[in-house]
Amino acid sequence: MNVLDRAKAPTPKFFKVLRTIGLALLAVSGSIVAAPIALPAVVVTVAGYAAVAGGVLSAVSQITVDENSIKKDEAETEPEVKENG
Repeated sequence: MNVLDRAKAPTPKFFKVLRTIGLALLAVSGSIVAAPIALPAVVVTVAGYAAVAGGVLSAVSQITVDENSIKKDEAETEPEVKENG
């Protein structure tokens, strides 16, 4: 299974929640980094690390697949081969 198939496959509910948390973390940290006001360097640095963490969390959660649904889908789409004999 390649990365594109994994990204299109169903994601378990737990990882959907993690993906949403990661995207929210990425959005908040991105707005802090891009803020037009002067913020302390520590805040901007922490926001940068949070943006990386949110991006990684979202990416890993997106390519996590539910093996049970993949096996069920493969069983439904592949025709059964009957042996002659």
